[in-house]
Order: sequence, then C-alpha cells, then structure tokens
Amino acid sequence: MNLIQDIFNAMLPETIIIITTFVLIIISLFYNVRFYKLSKWLALGGVVIALFALQKLQLEPIYYAFNYNVLSDTFTVFFKALILVTSIIVILLSKKNVSTRNHKTFQFYALLLMAVFASMLILSSNDFIMLTISLELLSFSIYFLIAYKKGYLSKEASFKYLITNAFATAVYLFGVSYLYGITSSFNFSDINNYFMKQDPTFIYTFANIFIVTGLLFKLAILPFANWVLDVYEGAPISVGAFIATVPKISMIAIIARLMAFPASYSFELPFVLIILSVITAVWANVLAIRQKNILRILACSSSANASYMLFVLSLVSVSNLSTVLFYLVTYIFMNLGVFAMIVALENSGYTKKISDYKGLVYSNPMMTLAFAVCIFGLAGFPITSGFIAKLYLFSAVVSSGIIFVPFLMILLVAITVGIYYYTNIIKIMFEKATSVKEIAHSSTISQSIVLYICTTITLIVGICPSALVDLCKFIAYNL
Repeated sequence: MNLIQDIFNAMLPETIIIITTFVLIIISLFYNVRFYKLSKWLALGGVVIALFALQKLQLEPIYYAFNYNVLSDTFTVFFKALILVTSIIVILLSKKNVSTRNHKTFQFYALLLMAVFASMLILSSNDFIMLTISLELLSFSIYFLIAYKKGYLSKEASFKYLITNAFATAVYLFGVSYLYGITSSFNFSDINNYFMKQDPTFIYTFANIFIVTGLLFKLAILPFANWVLDVYEGAPISVGAFIATVPKISMIAIIARLMAFPASYSFELPFVLIILSVITAVWANVLAIRQKNILRILACSSSANASYMLFVLSLVSVSNLSTVLFYLVTYIFMNLGVFAMIVALENSGYTKKISDYKGLVYSNPMMTLAFAVCIFGLAGFPITSGFIAKLYLFSAVVSSGIIFVPFLMILLVAITVGIYYYTNIIKIMFEKATSVKEIAHSSTISQSIVLYICTTITLIVGICPSALVDLCKFIAYNL
C-alpha cells in the first residue's frame, strides 16, 4: 500500500509514461500497418495524460518517496510540466521523420518516451544513485534516437555522443565517489547536512566541481561540447529539437538544486562554471559564423544559450534563478518554433543549407515571418521574449557585483557575434531568388500550428512578460 501511495504522490506522470512505453513495445510485436499508424497518437496521448496527472502530485510540504530517494515539490512539478509540454511539441514535429519507416515507428516513440521518463526522473532524484541511473537511461535513449536515421552522419553522430558521454560520466562518477568517501552517503540531504555541521573541506569543493562539470555534457558546455554539431546535423530533426530542449530542462533543474544547498556556497565552484560558460559562449558564437548548415548553426546557438543560463545560474541567488527559469522557458519556445519551420521545409524538399532558403518569403510569407520572429527572438531583438530574457540576464549579472562585469563584457561581444549569424539567416530569406520551392501545405499542418503557437508566445511574452516573470519568481522561491 505504501508503494502505491508513493507512486501516486510522487511519480504518477512517470508511471503513465513508462506504461505507455510498454504498450508501444507490446503492440510493436504484432505486424500490422494500422497499428503502426497509431504509434504517434499513442505516444502523444500518454504524454498528454501524464501532463494532466501532474495536478495529482503532492506538493506541500515537500513529499519524499522510496526511502527518501525520490522527491516531489513545486519546483520539480514546474520542470516536469515544461518537459511534457516540450515533448508534446516534439512528437507533433516527428510525424514526417518516422512515417517512411513504419516498421520502426513504435521503437522510435518508445525510445522518445523512455528519454522523457528519464528526464523527469532526474528532476525527482534525491540521491546520486537515482540520478546516475536516470542520466544513463537518458543518454542511451538519446544515443539510439540519434542513430535512428539512416546514413553515415547519423551513425557517426551517435558514436561521438556515446564516447563523449562516457568521458563526462567518468568525471561525474569521480566526484560522486569522493563525496561518498567523505560522507558514506549518496543522499543529497544527508550530504548537505553532513557538511552543514562542519566547514566544507577542499575535497568537498573538488568533488562538486567534478560532479557539476560532468553534468555539463548534456548542456553542450566545454569541455564536453565536441558532439553537438555532428549530432544536430546527423540526427532526425525532431530528435535534434528534443536534444536542444528537454535535456537542458532537466540539467538546469538538477544543477540548480545541487547548487542551492548552503554547503555549496563556496566561491570555487561558481567561478569554474563562470569561466567555462564564458569560454563556451565565445567558442559557440564564433564557430557559428563558419557554418552553412542551419542545423549546425542551431547546434552552436544551443550551446551558446546554455552557456548564458549557466553563467547566471552560477551567481547563486534566488533572483538569479528566476532569471534563468525565464530565459529557459522563452528559449524553448523560440527554439521549437525554428525547428518546426525546418521540419516543414524538409517536408517540402528544402535542404539544410542556408543558401537554399533564399527567397523563402515569396513562397510562404506568413510562415517565413513567423520563422523570422523566432530567429529574432533567439538573437534578442526588441518586442520578442528573447530581448526580455537577455535584458534580465544582464541585470542579474550587474546586480551580482562589479567583479562579474568583465565577464559580462565578454558575453556581450559573444552575443553581438550571435546577432550577426542570426540576422544573416533573415537576410537570405528575404533576398530575391530566380526560383522558389513551394512549401507543401498538406504535409506541414502540425508544423505550422507549432510554429504559429511558438511565435505567438514569443511575441506575447516579449510585450507582456510580467505573468511569466511572476511565475518564475514563485518557482525559484520554492526551491
């Protein structure tokens, strides 16, 4: 009875997701084309039900389950809701990617749901054993999703992802082993309580640096960012959209939780993260200038935006955390809008080369304008949510102290470089072309809906950000 109660109070959405995954796997054993066509809707239905099930979770006070290995609170529920909403959009974008390989569709959606399950489990983890299992489950699910697409690029990308993940995991486990050696516990709260009773030692700080640095892999932060360009180019576009959003949500959440412990308030860890985030921002934005493939540009953009969030997150305070949450939410919808347009263009015979987008506005002005709004948002132009997000980011850094201003100036240079390659995409789309491919409306319905929704959110939040700001502050204060 206690087990059932724990599942209902702490892990109901995850349970629904895993049940849906098993249903997909079982049905895949029966070869029937009609069943395969249902795979997308089964996956979508499972995620939607899980989203509604979130309201059944116990939030106040914080609820612990499974011998304090799993927790549920307002903070985790917010991020779980964000993951599920993002996953719904990704599933909508994935229809064309998997429709040509019906015999594999159930496996594709089962892997996608397994990755969603792992991402949500990361949020609820309250010890390093649960966290490690969740991280590895997420990594292996993504590895097979990357390899789903036929071709050399996909296989190379998945292998590079696997190898880099192995190194990052080794660094992470090295830090965990140090903490266990000192405290004889894997539980987050026990470890924090141990060091609250005495001054944290150098080894504690040393271990934390290794743990958090290992977690930076999925944020594509240096030194574990060599995989990001090849993965975005080689993976199915919907998988790229997933990698660009969902793992970032879970990683930002778990890093924020680890750094929120009073025992983590040493200067060394934030300083290391600030240095890594600044270097990554410069590297990613400069690298993006050389790219001719839209997916490789988005890969650089993803890494750069993650570095901005990590920079502010390193300035440990509740107000800064709310800034990071705001930035994360706005980034997700702008990014998904861009991916939606890329999927629609792929369905219409466009390549991934930016030069192929020349004169795109003359093919479909409405979709192109919506696409441009999302790109302008990523660049941080006024009246978009991206502008507000970057404005709050600058304010958070300045208010944290004059010592961080030099780092901010470097970030400003990196962001300026980013504006260049973002606006270059816009410029190409509005140039005149001798011939323009038509966007096939019949095959882009779901992509168009996603694009317009994301564009609307980008503009509404950019004009009236107060509601989202208040929500992010509420979530941050409940960490």
